[in-house]
Order: sequence, then structure tokens, then C-alpha cells
Amino acid sequence: MSGEPDALAVVNQLRDLAADPLNRRAIVEDQGCLSGLILFFDHPSPQVVYSALLAVRYLAECHSNREKMKGELGMMLSLQNIMQKGTSPGETKLLASEIYEILQNSSSTEAEQAEAAASCRKKAQFFLGSTNKRAKTVVLQIDGLDDSRSLCEEALLKIKGVISFTFQMAVKRCVVRIRSDLKAEALGTAIASTKVMKAQQVVKGEDGSEIVIPFQGDSDVVVEQNINLPDYLPEDESPSQEQHKAVTRLGSVQDGVSWLSTAANFLTRSFYW
Repeated sequence: MSGEPDALAVVNQLRDLAADPLNRRAIVEDQGCLSGLILFFDHPSPQVVYSALLAVRYLAECHSNREKMKGELGMMLSLQNIMQKGTSPGETKLLASEIYEILQNSSSTEAEQAEAAASCRKKAQFFLGSTNKRAKTVVLQIDGLDDSRSLCEEALLKIKGVISFTFQMAVKRCVVRIRSDLKAEALGTAIASTKVMKAQQVVKGEDGSEIVIPFQGDSDVVVEQNINLPDYLPEDESPSQEQHKAVTRLGSVQDGVSWLSTAANFLTRSFYW
């Protein structure tokens, strides 16, 4: 078994793939991945359960996925079990409750599905919550990330106002969820302070193409730091991307879909833990 990924590695990869809107429909339509994620809900590791919930939360952003997800065997019952389980961490219960409510209120009307499909193609939000303007998502292209990921993590964790972040090492990018009052330049300043990395911001132009914007080298943005870091960063807000600043794809669709077979193969042989 040494050649196979462990449960946490698999669920984290699925979570990262689900973060890309262009992968969400393929994951839900795959024969084994959605049912496999449901199996992860019963895993003894809290980290695995929470990561699986995050993956399902991403998938539920696509309205056209919701009816199938709601009808998937064990989905709603497993979410209820997590919500009612006394040993489930508070943030895990809240996330499960949010997913349950979204799926429970899902509609299969053709008009809504058509609108949702267009939304999934055009929007690449880190989480659902476009009406909540208290948070936003910034995409960073980071030179030197390959050899200094841990330094980048430390730098971002120290910034007050950073809620969460996800790396896509294949393209040397980091998708950062931050409070709306935190300037993106603060991220660039913090990463530059490592002396071994340099960040640029990736935004979407009017024609839909990507534009990479370097941060000013003499930026005087003050980076307010967290003094006492929590075990987990707060997840009490839903982000919204800034207008004209879209989160870009976290990985190619081809790479994502091809990886699903590996994950599904692992999941089908992992019915107990």
C-alpha cells in the first residue's frame, strides 16, 4: 500500500480539484468520487471529515450539481449524522449544516439550472457568498514557491485578515481568501519579506483573459500581523470576489479529470478505515 495515497492526501486532492469550477460537474458525474466523499464523512480523522465537507461545499456551488448531490445515497443522512454527533467540532457541524440547507433547498427547475450552469462557468468563487462583501479572494502567482512553500504559509498565516488559502503547486499559484478591508498589496509585501519569493496578482481582464499585475516594489502597505495564531483560521465569513478580479482555474480540467480515476480507484477499495 506504500505506493497509494492515504485518505487525507486523497480527500485534499479532491478538495483542491473541487475548488476549480470547471472540475465540479465532472467530479459529481464521476462514478466513484461523490460516493467516496460521502464515505469520508465517517472517517475517524476530523481533518479528513472537514476536508471532505469542504470539497462537497465547493461542488454545491454549482446549482446544476445540487439535485444529484441531494439524491446521492447517504449524502443527506451522513450530513445529519455529522450535525448531530456530539464529538464533531463546532466548525465541522456548521459546515455540514450549511451544505445540508443548500441541498435541501435545491430546485431542479430548468430555468434555475441554466442560470446556475452559466454561473459555474463564469464565476470562480472560493466559496458561495457573492452577496456578502466582507471578504474577497485574491489569486497570487508566486515566483520561488516550489522550494519555499512552508515559508509562504508562515508569511500568510501571520497576516491579520487572511481567512484561508489554497496552493496549486503545478502552476505556482496561491488562492487567498481575505477580509475585504485587507489590501492585496499586503500579501505581496509579506511574501516579499521572505527574501526568496516574489508575488504578483492574477486578475481577469474585460475580455476574460488573465492579467498578471506585479506589486509595487516600494509599497508602503503596513502588514498587521496575528500575534497569537489559532489552530484553525476563522471560517465565519463567506467571501466574494472583487468585481473584475476573478479567481482563476486551480488546475487544468484534463489533469483534474484524469486524477479522478486514481481517487475513485482508491475510494472503491476503502470502504472501511
